[in-house]
Amino acid sequence: MGSADLTWAQAAAWRARRHALDARVPRERALEVVSGICGLHAQVMSSAELSLWARVEDLERDAVTKALWEDKTLVKQWAMRGTLHLLPADELGLWHGALATYAHWLKPSWFKAFNTSREEMEALIEQVSAALDGRCLTREQLAAELGQERLGESWGAYLKPVAYRGRLCFGPDAGRNVTFTRPDSWLGHAIEPLDGDAAVLEVARRFLRAYAPATADDFRRWWAISEPQARKRLQALDVEQVEVAGEPAYVLADDAGALREAQADETVRLLPGFDPWVIGATRHSAALMADPAYRDRVHRPQGWVSPVLTVGGLIAGTWRHERKGAALDVAISPFERLPAAVRRGAQAEAERLAAFLGSTPRVHWT
Repeated sequence: MGSADLTWAQAAAWRARRHALDARVPRERALEVVSGICGLHAQVMSSAELSLWARVEDLERDAVTKALWEDKTLVKQWAMRGTLHLLPADELGLWHGALATYAHWLKPSWFKAFNTSREEMEALIEQVSAALDGRCLTREQLAAELGQERLGESWGAYLKPVAYRGRLCFGPDAGRNVTFTRPDSWLGHAIEPLDGDAAVLEVARRFLRAYAPATADDFRRWWAISEPQARKRLQALDVEQVEVAGEPAYVLADDAGALREAQADETVRLLPGFDPWVIGATRHSAALMADPAYRDRVHRPQGWVSPVLTVGGLIAGTWRHERKGAALDVAISPFERLPAAVRRGAQAEAERLAAFLGSTPRVHWT
């Protein structure tokens, strides 16, 4: 493996291209974007929509809703780290195969914490799977039908293992309540999961394709496995080791040349809270800021991840928006004084956001 010393500005510029944050792609390629960044983080659905808006030109306001519930080209389900994601429907075989390798819920400590056993959980998976075949049920309906009150708890601890086995995804909301269904019956065809080891290796490859240069610790956190396991997966790929600001990291060998040639620019984006760009860089996000002291403005208590202003992929501030009648107030809080060109770029992004949300923009600098 070769070695080269890179800057974080180079790394950010290269990643920005992988995330379509250097130039938005045509809307007919929206699914390619979702695939390329390993899904949209969907703990907050409006954030998932804005993550796609930040990367796709002329995205229609209802594009994500339509893809989920009409075209069924996206599927909402619990995925890596047990968090909600929107994944391409035609790639579920990959994700189901990889998620089936999750074993944390099979440990005695997990059974003790959730007052259950392996036998009970295996039986519950089969019961939930049968109940959801061809149906969309709310938590309460599912709990009542199976006589399992614990299924109604909001964090989904007992339902996530069902999703990892490829037997559960989200259906359309029923009023203010979420519903669950079974992926194969929802999509109308069987889903064959890939072999688990091969699937996780492909997920690791995709992670590096979107988030390199990355360490085993980065992949460990993102995929929720041990660091030795993460290192083993990354080293099984055709990788090169590089140095970023003196720290070793991995990059796919095919990408090493382009990474070394990457140059920072001043492309501006307003990324929503929980955007994959920030989630994928959690372990080293401070390195993408002018001063590590700003990290607490992005990664806030209770796991909240703020919306961020990026310039050439580097995190240059935070922002927020609020509807007020026909207007959309956009408040931008840069970490440091911004060049005039960057401020104009941020203003243009705020205006674009307001148009997407059907509002008139009012931009405030704080």
